[in-house]
Amino acid sequence: MGRLLEPEACAALRALYSEEAPFRSRIVMARHGFGQGEYKYYAYPLPAPIAALRPRLYARLAPVANRWNAAMDLPTRYPPAHAEFLARCHEAGQERPTPLLLRYGPGDYDCLHQDLYGAHVFPLQVAILLSQPGEDFTGGAFVLTEQRPRMQSRAEVVPLARGEAVVFAVHTRPVEGRRGTYRVNLRHGVSRVRTGERYTTGIIFHDAQ
Repeated sequence: MGRLLEPEACAALRALYSEEAPFRSRIVMARHGFGQGEYKYYAYPLPAPIAALRPRLYARLAPVANRWNAAMDLPTRYPPAHAEFLARCHEAGQERPTPLLLRYGPGDYDCLHQDLYGAHVFPLQVAILLSQPGEDFTGGAFVLTEQRPRMQSRAEVVPLARGEAVVFAVHTRPVEGRRGTYRVNLRHGVSRVRTGERYTTGIIFHDAQ
């Protein structure tokens, strides 16, 4: 998506990690078999840059999500405003904020996974790199795998600079084939960090139970 955050905003978000007040919980990946490294879920109210970007990005992505679901014959449709979608989540008991801040050190990595937190799932999410590759860290590439029907999985590495973002599928996406549209299953993760520290912020549009 190109740059969404300037260097100063990236530094301000990185600095939050040492604080407790902006977050609702801390996860150490190794304890759960998620990989190595750790992350924290922001609490409401979200930090100003995340609170501003979340509804703006949702408004741009909701039409894409609706086209995807129509192509995959899925009944769910998403309202144009993020506040309406969050109300739907909260009515179903999904009230905990899911945007997060991730920190990786040397040897850390994130196993391939999907961020599914309840019955209501928005099918796209965004990750923004907050550190500069080659300066703040080495290694630590953003990786996607796409599992295609009756074929081997395909991997893709998305290079990012500090402040740049990637938008990707949470779970499945439609692909147009010779026999019509079919679904592919996606997972995402981060390869091993070799040196330094790598920070990322993730913007997930559905809340958690």
